Amino acid sequence: MVSIMRISSRSLLKSRLFIKHCQIAHISEQERNLIGNREIVGFGMNGQPVYVDAHDYPFPAIRWKETTTELQALHEKEKCDWNELSCEDKKALYRASFCQTFSEFQATSLGEWKYVIGSLLMIISPAFWLFYYFKATIYSGKLPESFEEERRACQFRRMLDLKMNPIQGLASKWDYEKDDWKDPRDPWKPKPKSK
Repeated sequence: MVSIMRISSRSLLKSRLFIKHCQIAHISEQERNLIGNREIVGFGMNGQPVYVDAHDYPFPAIRWKETTTELQALHEKEKCDWNELSCEDKKALYRASFCQTFSEFQATSLGEWKYVIGSLLMIISPAFWLFYYFKATIYSGKLPESFEEERRACQFRRMLDLKMNPIQGLASKWDYEKDDWKDPRDPWKPKPKSK
């Protein structure tokens, strides 16, 4: 059992070194200039040397902070017993590798509602301006003749004479023998004219 553990740990170590070697070999000079002297620690989201805080890909390809002498000293301390590290050292190591914790980058910000309301108002405001433009320019004059009450009554009578929608429409609710509505409480019945 111990020999299997040694073999598996050796193969894991070799595969880590191989992956790290392959990743470093495929980075161009331009990408190296963009990331500075940050350490490449994994594959990341898409194999590119970028830092992203995402819950789908919890291990970014590069560290958050660039390597400094203080961080190098902490990384050397990290290789020894972790009980010797202070709480501040552990936090500094974490913050060197990651910008935010899971709870920090998944939490909604307190000002997010302002962005949502502002975007919504920006989308709705052109509709209001367009409505007022039409009201001021197009609908400001006299309405067409078909909007007059007499014309509307004629249109209504013609719809009844043609028996439009005899199943569920106006014609189904009209009594043609009495020339009146079938049910006096019918909501389709027009309101009487006030004199």
